[in-house]
Amino acid sequence: QVQLVESGGGLVQAGGSLRLSCAASGRTFRGYAMAWFRQAPGKEREFVGAITGSGGSADYADSVKGRFTISRDNAKNTVYLQMNNLKPADTAVYYCAARYGSYWFSAAGYDCWGQGTQVTVSS
Repeated sequence: QVQLVESGGGLVQAGGSLRLSCAASGRTFRGYAMAWFRQAPGKEREFVGAITGSGGSADYADSVKGRFTISRDNAKNTVYLQMNNLKPADTAVYYCAARYGSYWFSAAGYDCWGQGTQVTVSS
């Protein structure tokens, strides 16, 4: 297990941008696929995007494709989520998650979770 801490959430107007960060502890960070999920009140946790341990490949939900970008800096044990052209529908608590090996598209596939950071997009 790795310990994860998200930061960078906040309030932004529609069309604006935010960059979320997820800092991880542990010397085996490169071996973990990383993912971002989000959860709005009354909704199940939703897949946003994921990236391989090397950072060479990534996948995104259709709802964010072309607007969000995942990247990672393994030397700093950090993964990022750059969010552009934000919409009110993006409002949610955003969580980073880790699993050793390949990434997965279901929240049930992840063992390690951060505390979450609130993103609110106003109309």
